Amino acid sequence: MTWDDTFQLVRRCMEKSRDESKPCVPIIRCLKRLQEVFSASRMNPMRSRLEIIAKQHGMGFHISEATCFLTADLFYLEVQLLPSGTVEEVKVASHGKSPVPSESFLQLLRLKKLADFSTKLGSLFAQYNIPGDNEIKLKLLASLQHLGKNLRKISNLPRTPKHCDPKMEMINNGWVGYLIAGKEDCPLTVQFFTHPGDEKKTSDSHEEAVVHAAQVTVGVSDVPRQLQMACVVPKPPQLDPCSYPVFTPPSEMLPACFLLQLQPAITMMSSFVKKLGHITAVTVPDVDLQWAPLPKLLMRGSLGANNRWETLDQQETTFQLPLPSGAMHSYIFPGAAWSVAAHKGATVGSVPFTHPAHVPALLELLRQQCTINTLLGSCFAPQQGARPGSGCDVHFEVLPESDTSFSVTFQRPDANSLAVLQVSVLHPHRITCRLFGAGTFESSLNEYLSTVMMRCLSVPVTMGTLYSRLEELTSAPLSAGRPESEHDRSSPSSAAVTDINRGWAALPRKTDSACPDRRP
Repeated sequence: MTWDDTFQLVRRCMEKSRDESKPCVPIIRCLKRLQEVFSASRMNPMRSRLEIIAKQHGMGFHISEATCFLTADLFYLEVQLLPSGTVEEVKVASHGKSPVPSESFLQLLRLKKLADFSTKLGSLFAQYNIPGDNEIKLKLLASLQHLGKNLRKISNLPRTPKHCDPKMEMINNGWVGYLIAGKEDCPLTVQFFTHPGDEKKTSDSHEEAVVHAAQVTVGVSDVPRQLQMACVVPKPPQLDPCSYPVFTPPSEMLPACFLLQLQPAITMMSSFVKKLGHITAVTVPDVDLQWAPLPKLLMRGSLGANNRWETLDQQETTFQLPLPSGAMHSYIFPGAAWSVAAHKGATVGSVPFTHPAHVPALLELLRQQCTINTLLGSCFAPQQGARPGSGCDVHFEVLPESDTSFSVTFQRPDANSLAVLQVSVLHPHRITCRLFGAGTFESSLNEYLSTVMMRCLSVPVTMGTLYSRLEELTSAPLSAGRPESEHDRSSPSSAAVTDINRGWAALPRKTDSACPDRRP
């Protein structure tokens, strides 16, 4: 049996699936495997691959001479093939519009990057996969298109810049992030957060920065919602006294709402999930949300090869983390503190909303949560340029304080007593650090630590900087008559001082040669 015969046989089996809307998963997997191992060099194999991809996404597939059509209710893809199997042209047509060439789809097929082609097609299908009958579908499509136009207008409103790089500025500070929209082959997407260090990494090593994004789609609503059927941004655009855009009301009740499909999904605390609903007056569905301690969710998939970690009695998790300076830090997350309901989180994949005015506030809240996640995640994420050491120099205990703050407790370098750094993320662009119990220190140290934390979004880097600074200050002679610092008379918050010495007496100090061996 030839390869063509094999493809035809499996396709016929797939067409006999008992549920046409959900083709048999083992057969789809078989076709996908054939697609991966069989080189596309002729027209028929390429046709077969396109058909497989179309059916994977629930789309129709038709052939007319040398042209393949991948069809959905509100758009279709037209792929023209040469007899050799080479893709000559790819066109995309949305409902009621003429097909337009798509260079991005064309290049993916010519380079035989079929997995990337399938991913891009899936995103486009999600854009047009609108619920309802034909009349409702067309109204919702029009509403989604108006939303895209309004978001582009909002994106052009003035705002105080905070980054040097224009794209990084739009992603991390723009009203609606960095907006990707306006073409038939490109779904409406907003990029809204990336690590500030990725700007340098991208320019130095040409690596692709990790960007949090959201694709804007339409989803079913259990109750009718008011959605726009026209432009809601007045001409010229206006700002209210709080510098937020002014909008005119939407115009029609429809059984749907807009969705920010988060890419990737974001781990969020329960209070942040509620805040999303307060902004939009649409509750985030919690049926599929699985609540767990926030660090536990962030740890999944974040552990590097250089990290050694262990869970003690399923209550306390410890990470050993090497730094670029050569120092070895140990970070402890007490399970009892993070298991409190207020500090639990869940992975949220989509956020419903009904009006473009919601988007700026939603993105600011998502950026704030991403900033908190990045800070906590840095305690068990490998540091760039770090080399594993043989022993732990300092131990740190990370405790939750509120939904926007946490504390890091550690032993002072000059005495057998503890100090606490409280970190508050009041805003995605405002992180404050306050040091307690570290003896006499410079009054500007808190401000300096806040600046370091804001620039690198790394607890280990900031704590390494702080620890080195404290060593310098404690080794320098004190000036005669120097007054006691106001911060020395302050006390850390209750979460940081409650049972603060629990477990610390048993931990090896900096003078120990090595930490206990910690393996997964």
